Amino acid sequence: MTLYPKLIMDALATVTYAGTKKNLVESEMVADTPSINGMKVRVVLLFPRDTDPFLKSTVKAAEAAIHYHVSPDVEVEIVTEFKSKPRPDVEKLLPGVKNIVAVSSGKGGVGKSTVSANLAISLARLGYRVGLLDCDIFGPSMPKMFHVEDARPYAVSVDGRDLIEPIEQYGVKMLSIGFFVSPTTATLWRGGMASNALKQLIADADWGELDFLILDTPPGTSDIHLTLLQTLAITGAVIVSTPQQVALADARKGIDMYRNDKVNVPILGLVENMAWFTPAEQPQNRYYIFGREGCKQLAEEMQVPLLAQIPLVQSICESGDDGVPAAAREQESATSMAFLNLAQAVVTVVNRRNREQPKTKIVKTH
Repeated sequence: MTLYPKLIMDALATVTYAGTKKNLVESEMVADTPSINGMKVRVVLLFPRDTDPFLKSTVKAAEAAIHYHVSPDVEVEIVTEFKSKPRPDVEKLLPGVKNIVAVSSGKGGVGKSTVSANLAISLARLGYRVGLLDCDIFGPSMPKMFHVEDARPYAVSVDGRDLIEPIEQYGVKMLSIGFFVSPTTATLWRGGMASNALKQLIADADWGELDFLILDTPPGTSDIHLTLLQTLAITGAVIVSTPQQVALADARKGIDMYRNDKVNVPILGLVENMAWFTPAEQPQNRYYIFGREGCKQLAEEMQVPLLAQIPLVQSICESGDDGVPAAAREQESATSMAFLNLAQAVVTVVNRRNREQPKTKIVKTH
């Protein structure tokens, strides 16, 4: 039997690619004329990206089609190529990012996202290049806090790869799954889907050169935290809690997660949020609604710095809801200064950590 390219192309035209609902020839996925050497056939298939979910099934279908429509005796070699370059290895992700800081909390409702947003903006005000990744896949809040709920990131081509361009606001590059899902619909995803979405925001985004990438992590210890630890070499973690004993108990668990022998991410320090309430008409008064200096005592117990005590002020809540966080407002206030002091403290502890401790290693998957 004599083989020739049209026989092979006709066989490939019977294979539908699920990504376009068209056959391989119509989808322009046959990258070159099939090469033939006796009964050996070599076909090059061009896929959009290396993570294409239909890759394996399409390759198998193409091989089966040649055997069925041409001859079962044909020795088929199918080579895959990609329009966009493959993702870099995990160890080579984000080479332009100097420091990755995870802002974490043991429980929800302690103001972790508020601290993350204001910390990122304050670092930018100090002159640093800052990125902010909203890692809360099921409850993203950064688009609203940054007043960019209607923004839609677009793709840019960088070194042959199509990357997501972060949204920039208040001097901070920011990405969130909230840009890609409906704000009024629950995200009903299993853990694997959420983790893959987060990996895409990390690996398939054009973060560029950054001094700090702030990770606003979801509360607790979950699949998302494991994904972050297995994907990024995190410089250190900032733990946020209120002075309340219930919150402090969960903060201990968060600290324990990062200090686990298999993780070894340094704790940069604690932030006591809602440390006291001060009425606007009586700025000299302090009311300790959630307890007094609970985080200070926990910091001493765990032998980590207390980075800041942020008061419970109505304007902080209103600023987040209005999409202009306290740190982004032009006029200097006690709250904006508190976040600016937090940013300066984070810079200090990160510099000391980098001088005195080895670079964090990515947690290996087993």
